[in-house]
Amino acid sequence: MALISLSLTVLYMLSRPPVYQGQGQPCNSVEHGYQCFPQVSHLWGQYSPYFSLEHESPASQDVIPDGCEVAFAQVLSRHGARYPTQDKSATYAELISAIQRNVTSFRGKYAFLESYKYTLGAEDLTTFGEDQMVDSGVKFYHRYRTLAKMITPFIRASGSDRVVASAEKFIEGFQNAKLDDHHSGGKAPVVNVVIPEGDGFNNTLDHSACTAFEDDELADEIEGNFTAVITPPIRSRLEADLPGVRLADKDIISLMDMCPFDTVARTPDGSELSPFCSLFTGKEWAQYDYKQSLSKYYGYGAGSPLGPAQGIGFTNELVARLTQSPVKDSTSTNTTLDSNPATFPLDTKLYADFSHDNSMISVFFAMGLYNGTEPLSKTSVESIAEMDGYAASWTVPFGARAYFEVMQCKREKDPLVRVLVNDRVVPLHGCAVDSLGRCKLDDFVSGLSFARQGGNWKSCFA
Repeated sequence: MALISLSLTVLYMLSRPPVYQGQGQPCNSVEHGYQCFPQVSHLWGQYSPYFSLEHESPASQDVIPDGCEVAFAQVLSRHGARYPTQDKSATYAELISAIQRNVTSFRGKYAFLESYKYTLGAEDLTTFGEDQMVDSGVKFYHRYRTLAKMITPFIRASGSDRVVASAEKFIEGFQNAKLDDHHSGGKAPVVNVVIPEGDGFNNTLDHSACTAFEDDELADEIEGNFTAVITPPIRSRLEADLPGVRLADKDIISLMDMCPFDTVARTPDGSELSPFCSLFTGKEWAQYDYKQSLSKYYGYGAGSPLGPAQGIGFTNELVARLTQSPVKDSTSTNTTLDSNPATFPLDTKLYADFSHDNSMISVFFAMGLYNGTEPLSKTSVESIAEMDGYAASWTVPFGARAYFEVMQCKREKDPLVRVLVNDRVVPLHGCAVDSLGRCKLDDFVSGLSFARQGGNWKSCFA
């Protein structure tokens, strides 16, 4: 078996002192997101609560420079922290029950398992997740205040209940911030369009229309193989510490999953770390985080032959908004919605779309935002630096948000585009960028040639 190595970045994170509520900052904040227990909570992959990566950009790169004004802003957001999916919630409950039936002695850090009652729901947002989205709306208003105090954003949501609820909580935060800023004029935002999910509906905010992609099992195989590499020593330890239990590889991952899910459900502000978290070491959390990144990369990113194709439709919608021209796309766009100015206007300057983690990964790779990321190792942990800034926890945590900005600057003839993912300015690969990570609007659009030319969408039905 390959040796799992830890990066300097991960070792640094694990060496940092813990941040607790009452030690200088709250667990969750509008500007910085979740900052309690970062040695663990920032290593939960897509189950990490949103945390700001502002410090990962060069100094001042993420601010609006003097002499520039934001002329357009689009946010693409994941829903807030949720309970497990229905199937996983049933799996976790059954595992806890089996442990309680079979273990003969619960000692030390395992003692809580003897009386732990599984009470997690399924699918819906937790209270913590709702608060995340309120904070996201506040932050969006503050960041784009010059536009937001005058313009009502056009808002779409994919049809899942938790995604619609996330959009509604975002609106609550946005409107509260606007009122606090003494701007009560204009219409309050609403969810203008909800795009149905499932077979038979083209939806750029949720994949389902590409048959070959939906049938592909590559990511499951790669994730399973990596899980088989990392779990044996964990299983040996847990079975020795919990006499009478026998655990499969999937059981180890389920117990690790319980750490983030139990944490975001335990208290409204996330200030109490789940006792499940202490069952695993810092090294094991780094492996878990990489496993999640591996799954997303080979499931929905460049590691999947058709992964980026699932993000073509949204990319072409963004091009239409940036250029104020009709959508040109033959992939996942809903032509009925996108051809109607009432459901897809082109004359506003603020947009907010709400989606899922998997679809956001596909969008990022369709846009080439992580073209510097080489194929990920399937057997050993890579650092985020080695992955060129890609990681599931950095790209699609609960409450993730990507900002697409257009600036008009006094000293620049052409409008400039910049992309931020969770406050980190993403190095653009399809156009020449300046020191602030911006490129000319026309060059940015030209650089999206994969999407504008339809990519390999036709392979969906070959």
